Amino acid sequence: MTDRDDFLAWVQSALYQAELALHNGDLAPRRALWSRNEPVSILGAWRNAYGLQEVDEAFTYLERTFSDCTSYAFELQAYDVVDDMAYTAGLEHISASVNGQPRRFTLRATQVYRREGGAWKVAHRHADTVTE
Repeated sequence: MTDRDDFLAWVQSALYQAELALHNGDLAPRRALWSRNEPVSILGAWRNAYGLQEVDEAFTYLERTFSDCTSYAFELQAYDVVDDMAYTAGLEHISASVNGQPRRFTLRATQVYRREGGAWKVAHRHADTVTE
């Protein structure tokens, strides 16, 4: 298997499961996949965060906001791996409750990853809501 194959398998398994869990109100799997090394950042559909403390606060907010995910699909449109860095770009199609209200929405999401200690970690996320 190549680095790209290994990375794609990780995206389709561990990363997918972490995002599904977050949209069910469980932060732990996503938190485990994010880097604990600066710099980390989020330019998010719900809020922005710069640095570990703000990222942790944003995650806690999202954990309280989301529940009852009935569908999560990541439509990967592009990705690559170069040495110990990687990225993904795609669309996240989500059906979940937001503050107790059922919603369906699509996010355009780009993430940057670093390999740390042999494991992929998310270092940056940019997402915005797709308006149709």
